[in-house]
Amino acid sequence: MAEGAASVGQPAYSITVHEAPKFDLTSYIANYSGRTVFRRLYLIGACCPPLREEAAKLAIKEAKKGADVRNFYDAVALLQAVPDYRDTERLLDTSWAVDQEKKNTKETLRLENELKGYKNNLIKESIRMGNEDLGSHYYRIGDLVNASKAYSRMRDYCTTPAHIASTAFRIIAVAVEQRNWMAVQSQVLKIQNLQMKPDDSSRYQVLVYPTTALQRMCAGEYKDAANYFLQTDPAIGDQFNQTMSANDVAVYGGLCALASMSRSELQLRVLENVTFRNFLELEPHIRRAISFFVACKYTQCLEILESYRNDYLLDLFLQPHVGRIYRKIREKSMVQYFEPFGTVNLDNMERVFGEAAVRSNVAGATNGDHRISMALMDEIISLIESEKLDARLDIEKNLLVGRQPNLRAETYKEAEQMLDKFTKEAYLKLMRINMLNAGLETRAPPTKKKGPSSEWEEDAMLASGTGKGIDASLMPGGRSLRSGPK
Repeated sequence: MAEGAASVGQPAYSITVHEAPKFDLTSYIANYSGRTVFRRLYLIGACCPPLREEAAKLAIKEAKKGADVRNFYDAVALLQAVPDYRDTERLLDTSWAVDQEKKNTKETLRLENELKGYKNNLIKESIRMGNEDLGSHYYRIGDLVNASKAYSRMRDYCTTPAHIASTAFRIIAVAVEQRNWMAVQSQVLKIQNLQMKPDDSSRYQVLVYPTTALQRMCAGEYKDAANYFLQTDPAIGDQFNQTMSANDVAVYGGLCALASMSRSELQLRVLENVTFRNFLELEPHIRRAISFFVACKYTQCLEILESYRNDYLLDLFLQPHVGRIYRKIREKSMVQYFEPFGTVNLDNMERVFGEAAVRSNVAGATNGDHRISMALMDEIISLIESEKLDARLDIEKNLLVGRQPNLRAETYKEAEQMLDKFTKEAYLKLMRINMLNAGLETRAPPTKKKGPSSEWEEDAMLASGTGKGIDASLMPGGRSLRSGPK
């Protein structure tokens, strides 16, 4: 990233993408709405020098559509970092920001005074709507802390489950921008526990799966994220494009599934999933990559993913996870490639994984094939040390050898275990037979309880009258000595 691109309002991105991605920036950004448009444009401009000028210009125009002055200044700083830029469109003029700041201050005071009036009138619905308007205003101007506080105050004045769900999703929108994934999870749980009318439920519950999936992915729980992405309803349309698009559901879900699911699961739950197929049609390269993985064509799968690495490194939510997800997919590919064999020639593995190893792990290497082999060797050693690959390296013969179980030793061990079990059972059976022949009986030990420990002690106490509150004239069994037999 060029110097000066980072700011107080935006995160400082450490990743630099030197090659332009496959997507067209204008078409790509048209899939989104709301504040995420600026966030994505800023990330692309900050991380991709070839697109910095175009992204910064679009970001300035997007900032002027809203009310967040800080976004405008951040975009201006980004554009100023472009070498030899000439401001022919007067995009660096800050007069808009000065006027907008005055408008923001005036609007904040107006909404706060309105809310005070609602509180004096003690009308719950008016107070709820007043907090909602104030929170939405804070959100538009980029004051996320006060926006979250205002939305949280709405909860005390909600009178219907639909109001609670609406409030929760507003808090989620703020939490997503703050990267507060614990808050997102908490609000999702509240929504799931609500008892709403069918119409309200269908409107809000359709957003629960993609929201939960995004939270799990950003928390690094790729298997759970894949499960939720796969359950996302295609009817969501553009309802969630303030956070992510339908294309993102396909990409996020496909990559998380590749990183965490077996080949059989990918076939059954992804490729044969009628619901998720609608999303995969938007990103056919993801479907092809999964199909190649299922068909054990790992080279083609990794090549497709590698060709889209730059695109994913410029994604707002996927960027921090690209390296880890790709590494997991690559490790799975190597493990499953070796699984059917007892011995594999390292030259064969290099032909399958070597080229991808250069691009993903030793980009820019100049030592030719030797460097490729060393990179692949390091990966294999790492898999063996982490016990993901049950094998050993025979460097002299250039082989990867699976650990062959000692069948003879295992047979002896199983025989010894069976013998011990038979001996124990035979001993117990003989003991029982001898006890029965001797006329003995086995009983469970008496349970400890207050009072007499047996029926005989109880009868003795009844007969002697020593028991507390017991008449001495009673015979054992409770019969009266005075009255005689009936």
